[in-house]
Amino acid sequence: MKKYLLSIALVTLAVSSALAQRGPAPVKTADYEFTTVKENPVTSVKNQYRSGTCWCFSALSFLESEIIKAKGIKDTALYPDFSEMYVVRRGYYDRAIKYVRLDGKLNMAAGSDFGDVLEVAKTYGLMYQSDYSGLQYGYDKPVQGELDAVLKGYVEAVVKNPNRKLTKVWPKGVNGILDAYMGEIPEEKIVKPESLGINLDDYIGLTSYTHHPFYTAFAMEVEDNWRWSPSWNLPLDEFMAVIDNAVENGYTVAWGGDVSEVGFTRDGLAILVDTEALATSGSDQERWVGKAEEKPEQKITVKELIVTQELRQEMYDEKTSTDDHGMHLYGTAKDQNGNKYYLIKNSWGDTGAYHGMWYMSENFAKAKTLNIVVNKNAIPKPILKKLGIK
Repeated sequence: MKKYLLSIALVTLAVSSALAQRGPAPVKTADYEFTTVKENPVTSVKNQYRSGTCWCFSALSFLESEIIKAKGIKDTALYPDFSEMYVVRRGYYDRAIKYVRLDGKLNMAAGSDFGDVLEVAKTYGLMYQSDYSGLQYGYDKPVQGELDAVLKGYVEAVVKNPNRKLTKVWPKGVNGILDAYMGEIPEEKIVKPESLGINLDDYIGLTSYTHHPFYTAFAMEVEDNWRWSPSWNLPLDEFMAVIDNAVENGYTVAWGGDVSEVGFTRDGLAILVDTEALATSGSDQERWVGKAEEKPEQKITVKELIVTQELRQEMYDEKTSTDDHGMHLYGTAKDQNGNKYYLIKNSWGDTGAYHGMWYMSENFAKAKTLNIVVNKNAIPKPILKKLGIK
């Protein structure tokens, strides 16, 4: 399946200041009008800026919502706000150790997986943003290109083992680099796992592919899954049923998937565009009505692909579905035609028509979701039974 460049002219409508507030009132942008069906609490939108740490921002946002639900927090001023860079720092150190043990046969970069956040939380605890910014290098938002390069250069030098025997002090060098760029960890400020009000063992990964047996767990074969965190494999209809059941029962979902599609706009919309249907260059349609961009006032109906289990697998095998991005799914909505969408919290700051939130079509989610993490209590009991999870 090839990816095509697609230009769709959209009409930007004036919207009131109420757009900044999510809620049941319909909001309009371009040719879409959305009405919220179900919306679960989420914390404010953050900005990962120039760092490959979407996995951490989305998974921590997910855990914050879990705590809000578990503790019944109603006042948004009391919502938890955990430090992403604390988790990133812990993950960097663990990955450096594993990188050397595997003689450099591991991805040593900023990208990671939801399992990294869960493992850090279980092993080290978490820390509030107010106690650890992780930004000691002169920026007010994450800018980690230099840090990533320095860390990789250091561990690559260690892997070469120039003494033919590794010293016991090289891990201190990793911590020295992290202290310099991110700051020393104030150990007394660590929030212990048992004080979070949630059980970190309740969270499990799920996916839906046919190259492994259904109802078994396997480590997703993507380079950012360096901890080899497992995901349980479900048929597509059951996979989507988990997402819907979670949202309907007040839970949210950590979402990982592909956002390189032409239908994933930078203005808050994610649709699975049928590029064959829209490839009208030189067609009779174009002859009579012109190109879409020539008539921005006309309404555009975008046809979406119909997603099957086979199409999902084809996209994964052909690498037209890749591990691009992590976000936080927290609700559902419908467009003006009754089509279903999911409410998605991104980590690109206050951007787009919905101030950092996205509307993702059901078809896009079916095709482009690589894996999710949910509370096991959000999974329908018949599916839990098939997985053998109590």
